[in-house]
Parts: sequence; structure tokens; C-alpha cells
Amino acid sequence: MTVWRVGCALVVLLVSASSCWEGGRSWAAESAPATSSPSIETSSPPVGTPAAHPTVDGADTAWVLVSSALVLAMIIPGLALFYGGLVRSKNVLGTIMQSFVILCLISLLWVLLGYSLSFGPDQWGLIGNLEWVGLSGVGMAPHPTYGPTIPHQAFMVFQLMFAAITPALITGAFAERMKFTALLLFAALWSLIVYAPIAHWLWGGGWLGRLGALDFAGGAVVHISSGVSALVCAAVLGARRGYGTEYMAPHNLPLTLLGAGLLWFGWFGFNAGSALGANQTAVSAFLATHMAAATAGLTWLVVEWLHRGTPTVLGMASGVVAGLATITPAAGYVGPFSAMLIGLSAGALSYLAIIWKSTFGYDDSLDVVGIHGVGGILGILATGLLASKAVNAAGADGLLFGNPMFFGVQALTVLVVAGFSALGTLVILYVVKHLTGLRVTAEEESLGLDLSQHDERAYS
Repeated sequence: MTVWRVGCALVVLLVSASSCWEGGRSWAAESAPATSSPSIETSSPPVGTPAAHPTVDGADTAWVLVSSALVLAMIIPGLALFYGGLVRSKNVLGTIMQSFVILCLISLLWVLLGYSLSFGPDQWGLIGNLEWVGLSGVGMAPHPTYGPTIPHQAFMVFQLMFAAITPALITGAFAERMKFTALLLFAALWSLIVYAPIAHWLWGGGWLGRLGALDFAGGAVVHISSGVSALVCAAVLGARRGYGTEYMAPHNLPLTLLGAGLLWFGWFGFNAGSALGANQTAVSAFLATHMAAATAGLTWLVVEWLHRGTPTVLGMASGVVAGLATITPAAGYVGPFSAMLIGLSAGALSYLAIIWKSTFGYDDSLDVVGIHGVGGILGILATGLLASKAVNAAGADGLLFGNPMFFGVQALTVLVVAGFSALGTLVILYVVKHLTGLRVTAEEESLGLDLSQHDERAYS
């Protein structure tokens, strides 16, 4: 099978999707959250729009807390197992350890400083000030803009999980070769220097949010930032020793599949939880998330089948994760048909990005760039195309619904976040390299991270 057959398959799929487009426009309207129910809010007011009388709602609070736990499950054990199964057996504990230690480290930094920088009172549209350091002023009363029906600390905990999973995603790019001390320093600096400003720009009342950029649950804040940073890390650290000549297949695919299932499960908290309440926007985001994931998984399977001649389990799992990453920024702004179209694009383009990886000569060990970087960029742009106020009145109409200016803002968001992430990551790696060094030695890499960094074995 050759690549041109993949292209033919994509054309057929896209033509089929296009034939349903007019129906899809009405579908978006039909699936929009009804506004007639007096007992259910369609969504919380967008950031920058204070609620008139913020009061705690028990159902909304419960959903946000459950969603926080679901995102936690995405990190451990979800991402830890997903990445752990993909590496060689001598590196599985070291890889799992990275997700665990990043969660613990970022949790402390977030409470002490990160939350204030990301969501504290705005300074020049660029960063939050230090008023909320150590959670000073972050109590149980709702904040008028950050979830007016939930305690402020509930919002803080929910956002903590996003801050933790983002640097954990990057670790897949330098799997099997970064020193543990370097990992700790890199994750801490990256969280404060790269993640916090981007989160503020889009979600904390910063300049991109004021321009009208929409990122429902982290297409730019989480996936573009981690994907682009992963590319920089892979380029700076260089390829694994033996890359391209030695056998480096995943050592435990059932482990990876278990991780993928937990990621899918947890992603409902990631996306539907970003509605910040048990409301109709949460339901819409839940459905969009599932449909995009399912469509992307099937699309990857078909494209790979045509290209390689065999559908693989790893391919199916990778397609699902690509669909989940790509729908993230659009989940609260599109209906199910648009979500399926996004999933179709995600499954195909992420697969092609990974196939073409070797052409560019970088060793992104676990395909963070192809899945999260490409998915995040595609998702932000797809939001600019397909978002509809019929689905979420607090959002915007996209280009295909007559709003080209909004698409331009989304494109600007991609460029700014990607550029800032690349530059910030490059500077941080330079600092870490001169303080601790980045890579393990050749002997340590040959021995494996489990023994060289932690003096443990996964399998005896």
C-alpha cells in the first residue's frame, strides 16, 4: 500500500462528510443546549464576565470535583501506563515515575505560586500578579468570573490538574534519555515560565482572551504548548542511541491500551468539566468528546490499514487519543456532527504527521508532536471554522457560520502560543543543561532509566 492510496481514502471520507454538511448545520442547531429550562444553566459566564450574584450550587460543585478526579486519573494511572507500555522494558518504571513526580511537584508549585500567576488579578494582559500566592484570598466563596456557582478553591483544584498533565505530556518526546534531576528542574521552570503565562492569556483575563480567542478546555494552553515544547526537547536532546537501527518497539501494548482507556475515561472530566457546572454545555461537550474520539480512532485504523496493509491496536489507541486532543478546544462550541468532522481530520492528519516524522529527522519517542501538537493546532483552527453560537451562546460563530474575524484570532493564537512555547522551552533547556546536564550518559542509557536513575527493575 502506498501513500497515494491514503490520500484517495481521505478524499472519499471528506467528500462523504461534505455531503452531510448542510444537514450538519441544522444538526448543530438541533443539538444546541435548550435555553427554556428554568432549572439548568447552559454554562457559566465566560471569563471576564462576572456573575451578578455568585452562589455555590451543590450539583455544580460536585461535578467539578469529580471532573478534577477524572483528570487526575488521566495522569496517574492513565498517561503513566500509556507511556509506560510504549517504552522498552528497561525504562518502564522511569517513564511511569515521570508522570507521578510531575503531578506531585506541580501540585505544590501551583498552590504556592502557579495559580496566582495564571489566574491572579491581571497585569497588563500578560500575567497574574502575586496577590493569590499561597492561595491567599482563594477561599470557599465563589469567584464572580472563575465559576460563579462553585467554591473558588474547587476551580483552583480543577485547574491544578491541567497544569500538572501538560508538562507530563512533554515527557513522551524525550522518553528513555533525560536525567531525573533535569526532568525535575525542567518541569518546575516550564510550568511557571511557559504554562502560567499562556493559561493567563487565554483563561485568566489576558490579552488573547480579550481579543476573543476561544479554547474551551486546552487546545492551545495544554496541547499546542506541550506539542511544540516536545518538538524542541526532541531536537535539543537528540535521538535515542540506536534510533533507526535498534529494535525499539513498545514492550507492553496491553499496558498502553489500559492507559488509553483511562485517558478516554478521564477526558470527559477534562472537557465536560470545563463547563464548570452540571449543565447543558457539559452534556454537549461530553457528546462532542466521545464522537470525536470514536471517529478519529476509526479513521486512523482505516488510513493505517490502507497504508500498511494491517490495522493495529496501537494505531487505534493513538487515533482515539488524537481525536480527544483535537476536540479539546472545540468541545463546548460544536455539535456532534462537527465533532465527528474534527475527529476525521484528527485521525488522518496525526497519522500522516507521524509517518512523515522520519523525514524531518527528530526522535519524538512517543509521538507527542504528531498527536498533541498537530491535534492542538488543528483543534484551535477547527474551532475557528466550526464554532456555533447555536451550540453555545457564550462562544462565537466560526468562519463557516459567517465570522472570518474569529478564525483570524484563532490562527493568531496558534502562532503566538507555538512561538512562545518554542522560545521558552529552548531557554529553559539551555539553563537546565548548564545546571544539571540534560541527558544520561551512554552507559546509563544502555542500562536503562529504571536501574541507572532509580535502582529498580519493573520485571524480575
